[in-house]
Amino acid sequence: MKENSVKLFKQKQVRTHWDDEQEKWYFSVIDVIEILTGSPRPRKYWNALKTKLKAEGSELSQNMGQLKMQSEDGKYYNTDVADTEQIFRLVQSIPSPKAEPFKVWIAKVARERIDEIEDPEIGIDRLMETYLKKGYSKEWINQRLKSIEIRKELTDEWESKGVKKGQEFAILTDELTKAWSGFSTKQYKAFKDLKRENLRDNMTNLELVLNMLAEASTTEISKDKNPTTFNEHKIVAQKGGKVAKAARVQLENTTGKKVVTKQNAKALSTTKKKQIDK
Repeated sequence: MKENSVKLFKQKQVRTHWDDEQEKWYFSVIDVIEILTGSPRPRKYWNALKTKLKAEGSELSQNMGQLKMQSEDGKYYNTDVADTEQIFRLVQSIPSPKAEPFKVWIAKVARERIDEIEDPEIGIDRLMETYLKKGYSKEWINQRLKSIEIRKELTDEWESKGVKKGQEFAILTDELTKAWSGFSTKQYKAFKDLKRENLRDNMTNLELVLNMLAEASTTEISKDKNPTTFNEHKIVAQKGGKVAKAARVQLENTTGKKVVTKQNAKALSTTKKKQIDK
C-alpha cells in the first residue's frame, strides 16, 4: 500500500508519501525548502540549489525521484521528493535556524510510522491527540475518525475494481462531492477559504455526516452494480452523492438553514472556545 498524507511541522504543511514496499517516507522537497528558508519562491530556490549541488559534485538531486502529490488546486502533479536520508543531507545544504528542530521532527515522523505499523491503535490515539490540540471537540473528532474509516472502504472498493489512485480517485471524489453539496472539491475549498488544507478537516459535523453518507452509498452501489469502466464509476459516484443530496435538501427544507457553510477549522475551534468560556 502507498499512502499520501500531510504532516505538520510547527503548523506548516509537508506533503508526504509512505511506501509500504520500501518501508520509506518520501517528503515533498519544495515544502521542506519553503519551511527552512521562508522563501516566497521555493521552486526557484530549489532550482538554484540543484545547480549549486551539481557544480559541487553532489549527486543528491539526481538521485531524488518524483511522485504525484496534490497541489493547492486539488490536482495531482509530479513533485520532487526525497526519502528521510536524502532530506537529512538536503537540510545540511540549507543555512537555516530551523535545521536542527526540523531534523528532530523528521526522525520523529519516521519512528512514529514504524510504531503505528506494529500497533495501529497508536496511530488512532495520535490522530485524536492532534485534533484535540487543534481545538476540535471530541464529538467532531469521533465523526472525523469514522469518516476516515468510511473513506478507506470506498477507496478499497475503487482500487479492487482497477480505479487508479491519484487523478482518477480525485475525479470520482469530485463527482460525488458535487452531487451532494453542489460544489466541486475546488469550489468547496474556495468557499471555505482553504488552500492546501484538507477539506474534511474543515467540515462541520453535519457536512461530515452527509459526506460519509455519499461515500458509503457510493461503496454500496459500486458493490451492487459492479462498474467496469471509469465512466460507469463516475455514474456510480454521482448516484451515491445524490443519496446524500436528498438528505441535505430535506434537512434544509425542514430547518430553513443551509448545511454547507463557510466554517473552517479555525472557525470550528473558535466556536468551541467560546462555548467553554461561557
